[in-house]
Order: sequence, then structure tokens, then C-alpha cells
Amino acid sequence: MRPDLLNPLFAEVEALKGVGPGVTKGLARLGLTRAVDLAFHLPVGTIDRVAAPAADHSLVGRIVILELTPFEIRDGRGRSPLRIYANDSAENTITLTFFNNPGWAKKQLPCGAPKLVVGKLDAWGQELQIVHPEVVEAGKKSDIAIREPVYGLTEGITNKRMRELAMAALERAPELEEWIEPSLLARQGWPRWRKALAEAHNEPGREGRSRLAYDELFANQLALLLLRQSSKRRRTRSLQGDGSITSRLMLPYELTSAQQRVIEEIRSDMAQTAPMLRLLQGDVGSGKTLVALLAMLSAVEAGAQAAMLAPTEILARQHFATLSAQCTPLGINVAILTGREKGRARESTLMGLADGSIHILVGTHAIFQERVAYKSLGLAVVDEQHRFGVSQRLLLSSKAETPPHLLAMTATPIPRTLTLTHYGEMDVSRIDEMPPGRTPVETLVIADAKLAEVVDGLGRHIDAGGQAYWVCPLVEESEVVDAAAAAERAAMLRARFGPDKVGLVHGRMKGPEKDAVMASFASGALAVLVATTVIEVGVDVPNASLIVIEGAERFGLAQLHQLRGRVGRGAKLSRCILLRGANLSETGRARLALMRETNDGFRIAEEDLKLRGPGEILGTRQSGDQAFRLATQEDVSELAPLAQADAQLLLDRDGGLASPRGQAARICLYLFERDSAVGLLRSG
Repeated sequence: MRPDLLNPLFAEVEALKGVGPGVTKGLARLGLTRAVDLAFHLPVGTIDRVAAPAADHSLVGRIVILELTPFEIRDGRGRSPLRIYANDSAENTITLTFFNNPGWAKKQLPCGAPKLVVGKLDAWGQELQIVHPEVVEAGKKSDIAIREPVYGLTEGITNKRMRELAMAALERAPELEEWIEPSLLARQGWPRWRKALAEAHNEPGREGRSRLAYDELFANQLALLLLRQSSKRRRTRSLQGDGSITSRLMLPYELTSAQQRVIEEIRSDMAQTAPMLRLLQGDVGSGKTLVALLAMLSAVEAGAQAAMLAPTEILARQHFATLSAQCTPLGINVAILTGREKGRARESTLMGLADGSIHILVGTHAIFQERVAYKSLGLAVVDEQHRFGVSQRLLLSSKAETPPHLLAMTATPIPRTLTLTHYGEMDVSRIDEMPPGRTPVETLVIADAKLAEVVDGLGRHIDAGGQAYWVCPLVEESEVVDAAAAAERAAMLRARFGPDKVGLVHGRMKGPEKDAVMASFASGALAVLVATTVIEVGVDVPNASLIVIEGAERFGLAQLHQLRGRVGRGAKLSRCILLRGANLSETGRARLALMRETNDGFRIAEEDLKLRGPGEILGTRQSGDQAFRLATQEDVSELAPLAQADAQLLLDRDGGLASPRGQAARICLYLFERDSAVGLLRSG
């Protein structure tokens, strides 16, 4: 339960003076529904104004406050603006220009009446002008802020109103006991929490904001450490395989030393009675699925069941096909459960899980559902980990009497600082070596003006017996529009190469329809697969050695790297063609240059973090985990290691949450809504 002293801050925005339904609706569009949201809605910058006695060319480009006396009003004709000519105290003439609302301007600025005008001073040749200035009565200079913080706004709420609301929320913020370790606080020169919050609103750019970012990261780190502590205190079955099944598995190649190292780390964890919490990172095609299979077979050897969770149906079916082919000869029963399985097939799978005759289950979110009960779930493998939130990891863990061992995998390498802030409760393994026989993919960046030449090259590739992917651009955040773009491109390629040679898959197709097209492509019946990003992960057709990615500048680096990973799976030299538009931003140019330069997913992930920021890399919008509100990417890189060390110190040296500093830290957890960790302690 939230401490009473925080209740005023967590009140709904309607509790603030003068906030009615209209303002509430506007604030909700920005995700601001409580006073605390307004308190943490910090300025994005400032407007600096210069109070000048007279206009001067040295002030051009600055926002000025000038006392002016209008002497001539010239109406605009047709589309021409209204111009009001006014003098300052030094008899300089300034033109005040209004493109709309001329009636208001004439009323505010009558000839002969001195007024204060505020606006950006521009030069038009030798003429000085201000376009659409603010107008204030001459004696009210003190009403104009020399420095004004600027907030993120929405329709119907002015900056002034947002500022008033933020100040009203700030009044509800209490003084709190200090949770930062004293020597660290002194070293950083940070103010106390309440003062830092006021400073962040009134003087953006000073230490206050940095302190608040640190507090948010500290709450995050402490929550993850408490989650880890709680997990390690729980007890589960020790799973020690005897090798009776894994020794009979036909391996497609000799395991790399990186795979062997990681398998040993996993087996060592599974042999403990504390549940494993391990994040397995590996680049595209580094052999993570094989490592996961060996872990699952070890669990089966020890008399337990294993479940593998995939983020999409395409990927779940791909895993099911791969695992079934490898496990059926060993007498291991593998089943699949997605939203598509219905009726008898579904009931049969549910019965098999309950009686233990199904050893390994592969599925999508459907394996979370309440009706899905296992006889003895010992290991849960979550593939493409960044698409699942902490809450979903915990939900899967509740599917067994004792929590299962958890292996999370991601083919989107995650930069070190993000691993710390989002997976701080987990041990991390890395497969940093490629299996033998994988050739690096050659990447070319080509302007989309040369589309016809690329299509000619595709024709030569098909004539030589090759297969190719053609990925259509992200038009907008809409499956309908993306699907239409893909259908249009498929029609163009079918007209060129024949309708029986070109297949199409997109997110709006029904599962069986998608499967049929994928199967045709995998069998070699189709030469070209036109797709949206549904093929981003897991699709494996070794004969496909060319991928064309249209509108490449619209994709993030990690996504481009994932898509490129669809080729280079056979012995042939593979190529990735990035078709780019004419208007490239600096970020877009840097992104494509890096793709051309390297195939190293770990390096790409670090660069992607610099270019895009943490939320997009981790897909937090998909995962349901709250992104940081106050901590920027730079804050995460700089302050997360400090926050982790401080949180660890609190638990190891300073007496944990029961100590005076710990009690203050508990408030910090509630303040930044990481309080589920407090609940974990109670239940743990």
C-alpha cells in the first residue's frame, strides 16, 4: 500500500484547482492523469527574452521585450499581411507584421499608445520587424518572464497553463527522507529530492534534473535486485540431465566453443535449487535455438517438461517444425499451442501437458492462458525476449508448483547499459562466435531511383536458381497501409516474373494462408517472397541468398540487422540490398553506412542506442514495461552503473529496506511505481 504522505501527489488531475473535463481530456492525450504525472512532466527547454531599451541589429534573432509606440497602420490587400509601424525610445522604426487576426492587432496596438511587445526580432534588409508579437500593457513589464521554461503541449493547453498545472502539482510534493548514500550525494553535488524537482521545473539544465534521473534509475535497479533476491530465495527442482537423450541428438554441425561455454553455464544453473534467471544473447544465426534445445532436452532427461514461448505465430511454427524434426527420432513428443489451435487438437494438447505425455511445448502468448496446466514444467524458454515484459516473465513462472528455470533469448543484442537497467535481475550469457559455414552477408546501399536495375539483377538471380526476399517499407504505423504497399510491389514483380514465382506475406493475412506461402517458398516453388516485417525473426530458408529492403532508411538498425539475418544461412555468398530514398537525414545516412560496414550485431546495438534511444531498441512499447520518464539515454549510460552499485550497497551493507535509508528507498520505489518489488519481498 502506498505511504500516506504520497497520496496528495498521486491524486487525479481533477483534484487540482480549475481543472475541468476539457483540460483533463487534453492532459490525458499526453498521458498526464495524476498530479505526479504533471510533477514529472519536466520542461523540454527554455525561452530566453532580452529586455532592451531600444531595437538594435545586434539583437536580431533574439526574443526581445521592447516598449513601442505605433504611428501608422497599413492594411494588407488580398493575401498581404497587416503591418503596424512603431517607434522605440531611440526613434528606430520596427514593423509589426500580422498574417491573420488583423482586427485583434488593430485593437491591441492603436496609434499613439505605448505598448510592450514581445517577439523574435528579424531583419528584412535594413528594416527591423517582429512577426505576430505578444502585446502587454506598458506598465506591466514585471509580468513578462525573462526566462520561461517550455513544456511539451497538446491542443487546447498553452505553455502558461501547463506551467500553472505543474506548479500546482509541485505544491503537493512532500519533503522526503534521503535515500541516496551520503558520500555519493556529496560527490555529485545534488540537491535533496523536493528541491531537485522544483529546480528541474524552474531552472532546467541544472543538477536538479540529473538527480531526478538518478532517482528513477535507482528505483529501477533496486527493484531488479529485490526481484533477483526474491527469486534466489525461492526453491525449485534441481534439473540434472544424465545425457541419455542429448547424446543421441544429431547435431547439424560441431558446437562452437561459445555454444559449449553457454550450455555449461545453463546446465550449472539448472542443477541448482534456486531457479535459473538467465538472458542468452547471440547474434542472428549464432545458434541460440540449438543451445535452447539442448537445455530443454536436459530438463526432459531429469523428468520435467519444457515450454518455449515465441513472439509471433510464424516464429512459433518455425521452431515447432525445427524441434519436431530433431526430437521425434529421439522419442520426444513436441506440441504446438497458438491462438489458432482449436477444438479436439487443442484439447488433446492440453491433456498431453496435464498428463506429462507432451515433453516440450512451443507456442505464443496462448501458453500463458489459465487453462494451460503442466504436469511438471521445469524450464521455460522465452525467445525474442525484448518483446516480453517483466510481468509476462513472472506470469509464465507462475505456471508450475515450483517456479521453473527461465532462459530468455534475444537475437537483438542489447547494449550493456540496457542489459543492466532492463534485465538487472538476470545472469547474462553471450554467444559471440558464429557456427562454421556461415558466410558474412555483403551489404549494398542503392538509391531507389535505380529500382529498375535492382529488378533486372533480381531476374538474373532467379535465372541462376536463386531465391530472394523483398521487404516492403514501413509506410506508417498501420498494418493496412503496409499490407497495401506490399501487395502493390508483389503485383509489379508478378507482372515481370510470373504469378507462380512470387509469393506475398503480410500481417493481415490469416495464419494458414501465411503458412502455405512460407511453405511454398521454403520448398523452392516460389522464387521471390514479398513481405512486410513479419519475416523479421526466425524464418530460415538456406537457399535464399538475396534480400532487398525497400525504404531502408525508415527502419531501425536492429530491425535492418534482423532482416539481413534472413540470408547468409547457406554456403552461397549472400547479398543484402538496402534501397534508400532521396531525402536522407543524418541519422538515416549514419545507419545505412554502419550496415554496409559491419555484420557485428553487438556493435550495431551500441550504435543503435546512440541513434535512437533505449525504448525503441527494447521494444518497450510492445512489451508493456514502463520506459523511463525522466532518465534520458545519456543518463542511463552515465548513471545506471552508479545506481546499481548504490542499490547493491543498500542491500549488502546498509541493512536493506528495514534500515532508515532503506525506509526512504522504499518511498522511492513507490514514487517511481516500482513498488511491485516491495510486494515481492513480502511474498518472497
